Amino acid sequence: MSQRYSSPLAERYASTAMLELWSPQTRYGLWRRLWLALATAEQQLGIDIPAAALTEMAGHLDDIDFAKVADYERRFRHDVMAHVHAFGDVAPTAKGVIHLGATSAYVTDNADLILMRRGLELLRARVVSLLRTLGGFAEQWKAFPCLGYTHLQSAQPTTVGKRATLWMQDLLLDLDELDRRIATLPLRGVKGTTGTQASFLDLFKGDHAKVRELDRRVVDAMGFARSIPVSGQTYSRKLDALVLNPLAGVAASAAKFASDMRMLQAFGEIEEPFEKDQIGSSAMAYKRNPMRAERINSLARFVQAITPTADATHSVQYFERTLDDSAIRRLAIPEAFLAVDAILILWENIAGGLEVHPARIARRLNDELPFMATETLIVRAVEAGGDRQVAHEVIRRHSIAAARAMKDEGIANDMLERLAADPEYGVPINNLRAALDARAFTGRSERQVEEFIAEEVAPALARHAGAAVATEAVRV
Repeated sequence: MSQRYSSPLAERYASTAMLELWSPQTRYGLWRRLWLALATAEQQLGIDIPAAALTEMAGHLDDIDFAKVADYERRFRHDVMAHVHAFGDVAPTAKGVIHLGATSAYVTDNADLILMRRGLELLRARVVSLLRTLGGFAEQWKAFPCLGYTHLQSAQPTTVGKRATLWMQDLLLDLDELDRRIATLPLRGVKGTTGTQASFLDLFKGDHAKVRELDRRVVDAMGFARSIPVSGQTYSRKLDALVLNPLAGVAASAAKFASDMRMLQAFGEIEEPFEKDQIGSSAMAYKRNPMRAERINSLARFVQAITPTADATHSVQYFERTLDDSAIRRLAIPEAFLAVDAILILWENIAGGLEVHPARIARRLNDELPFMATETLIVRAVEAGGDRQVAHEVIRRHSIAAARAMKDEGIANDMLERLAADPEYGVPINNLRAALDARAFTGRSERQVEEFIAEEVAPALARHAGAAVATEAVRV
């Protein structure tokens, strides 16, 4: 076993793609690309930077000597300058112009924004894949009646597929938020030490137009449409909150789904996948626990706990910036992305392997259905020549007695038999049973599923047809 702590998100839960995104290799490779973009734009706008310097920088974007960086950081106590020197060692012609006019936030902030946008794109692809999977499930079970619940008490029936659309609707709302953030997230750009661009204005001998063009060219080189119009030393930390809020939203949607699944599994109606050799309990060999759904709830609670730190951090960034944002952002931002990534992997795994138990669903629905058919049963009595008010009282009396017998004696719901045997009611048992077709009580559920998939889900999937993500196995 290793003698050093490693995050469970890295060891057990998150995907290879998300781990690679937040890796030192990717982050510091972006720093070098940002330095190259800056030097290239500066040269294009008239600064004396040799072409060989740019060539050397371009040739060493990813061969980072992390041991040498660590040595420099121990010496300088400054991570950015450690990387400046390590980059200069492999690009000696560029050594004197790397980071020219820039402050540390030029690479740290711009790289963070690039990483966050890429992370949002990865999560969006997972949401799209999950919607596709849940859509197939909803279509398959769109007409199958099941108990509905309000207040966690039995209520008017719905269908298994209709319930799945409730989970999907939450995801569509999350998808809209992810789209909005990806489309509007700006780069920090080239803003200087306190955001005034003074160093760059000096570099270009007071030429404001060239400073603005420098910012535009760097932003364009890094694949963004715009930069923030003004900044302090750092971009407003409100942007972090705006990025993390959709992550918390996905976590909340997943937690709602997972809570529903845990109850459905407790009812015996629908179960999450359970593999051939999987062990549910070390002591109770029969156990089949909803461990994937429970893990979703656990990870979602973590995300919902750490995402508010972004707003808290923003609120104490006095004037142009303070450094108390640094450590918390190093922890909270990558971990939030890794956790939501893990949540969506779990959700996709569950959704793709849901085990529906129709007989159990039907039995639980049939136990309650007579109580939900009060109006229909009154109508049947009136059609047989009875008095509506008398029928109402008879049904009230027998429904209470039947419910009490179910609870106290553990018998099946015999309300119809009680009614048929009561001369005051006067309707034969077969007539009563014919009135209790469960499908007649699910309203427009089946049609709603069809309309929702056709009008809401299908267009969303079409808009994101290019969003692809590798399938990840649940490792534990």
